[in-house]
Amino acid sequence: MTTVDLDALHALAAAVVRPDDGVRAAARERQARLTKPGGALGRLEELSIWLAGVQGCCPPRPVERARVVVFAGDHGVARSGVSAYPPEVTAQMVRNFVAGGAAVNVLARVAGASVRVLDIGVDADLSDLPADVTAHKVRRGSGDIASGPGLTRAEAEQAFAAGMAVADDEVDSGADLLIPGDMGIGNTTPAAALVAVLTGAEVATVVGRGTGIDDRAWMVKCAAVRDAARRGRTKTADMIDLLAEVGGADIAAMSGFVLQAAVRRTPVILDGVVSGAAALVADRIAYRAKEWWLAGHRSPEPAHTVTLDRLQLEPVVDYGLHLGEGTGALLALTILRAAGATLAEMATFDEAGVSDGGA
Repeated sequence: MTTVDLDALHALAAAVVRPDDGVRAAARERQARLTKPGGALGRLEELSIWLAGVQGCCPPRPVERARVVVFAGDHGVARSGVSAYPPEVTAQMVRNFVAGGAAVNVLARVAGASVRVLDIGVDADLSDLPADVTAHKVRRGSGDIASGPGLTRAEAEQAFAAGMAVADDEVDSGADLLIPGDMGIGNTTPAAALVAVLTGAEVATVVGRGTGIDDRAWMVKCAAVRDAARRGRTKTADMIDLLAEVGGADIAAMSGFVLQAAVRRTPVILDGVVSGAAALVADRIAYRAKEWWLAGHRSPEPAHTVTLDRLQLEPVVDYGLHLGEGTGALLALTILRAAGATLAEMATFDEAGVSDGGA
């Protein structure tokens, strides 16, 4: 297993470079010459410039091999009633993903992306599924963060390294854009705890309703996040220690995934609150990494707005989605593709023989 100590994290941070400023400047200049009034395409213009910068070319190339990787894991805290669904649903949904019947599968087909499912910490035996589903499994369910660590230090390192390895795998296989998806009953509880620790937000301002819990379950969830965050605040010198204390195998893997994508200069569309919490961890390790990420959407979970504000990322859509799986990011992918196409395929004023109005 790869050791992920502080020296390794510092090396990862040093390996992250900023997207190409020269290309971004060229994209802005080309935008100004397209056959439209300046700013007429609104946010599409900004997105096209971002895409050109992370691809390192202007005009940008079409996104042809977008890949969703769903990180699935269970959390011991779910047994205390912080979710409207029983923990057994995680394993059932993994099977649904593999069969192609979940929302992420449907939206991926619409968006022209493919889906990979990983059992990182599901509390079930899924060995009958294709071998690549369980190839990076760390353990059966993470611990209950309300009463103790979610992982050991070694398990957190293993999960983080697994996420990095998966990112490498996907990029080496030709993926030109990555989307981290999540599946895990109770996973918004460790996500909220991580957000509380890394932003300093009050617990009550980051704990949401998740799958639709009632007031009693919300209070139980608040207490779990409060107790986990209290311990987590003593672990902020080392993000792997923090992931072990208040995270889970799935979130630790996702943190390594989005960070390694930045190392590999591969754009990422983040999804909801769980991938947002993972991104906060990766951002604390390497502050330049966020320039390789796009916020796909805004989840109604309050911790997600706190996360986006801290990362200074503006979501592409705000449709009230809180399913996870990568669904909001897939909607944003279709818009990003449209943005790139306008910059690449529209004629300039000179090419079209159209007056730019400045003569």
